[in-house]
Amino acid sequence: MPQYLALLYDTEDEDYSQPEYAEATAALLKEYEEFDRVAAEAVRGGNALYPSSTATTVRVRGGKGGEVITTDGPFAETKEVLGGYYLLEAPDLDAAIALAALIPAAWTGCVEVRPVMTFDGRTEEEITGQ
Repeated sequence: MPQYLALLYDTEDEDYSQPEYAEATAALLKEYEEFDRVAAEAVRGGNALYPSSTATTVRVRGGKGGEVITTDGPFAETKEVLGGYYLLEAPDLDAAIALAALIPAAWTGCVEVRPVMTFDGRTEEEITGQ
């Protein structure tokens, strides 16, 4: 069955592991637990991410074997930040979109859904169901 990566974006970039967010985190976790319960058959994995301030961007100048350059923080300044992801298994893109609409991040930010390339010999048409 095709797999889809649901990338969770939101306008908030808070570190919800900190004590001052305990109440907000508890309420939000209940919403995600409900999604996990409803979509249990389709969810193949997923995690939340620490704030974008903990990111490190890596570039290699000059191609393979070139100079490795790291930058603290995300690659680009954006209004929305990547906060987590789910790996979903669904019969087609429409079903993956229906699942994405149930993810709490879609209610305050957005969820980007992309087909996953599996390199197992299937065509794009077979993978996406389109």
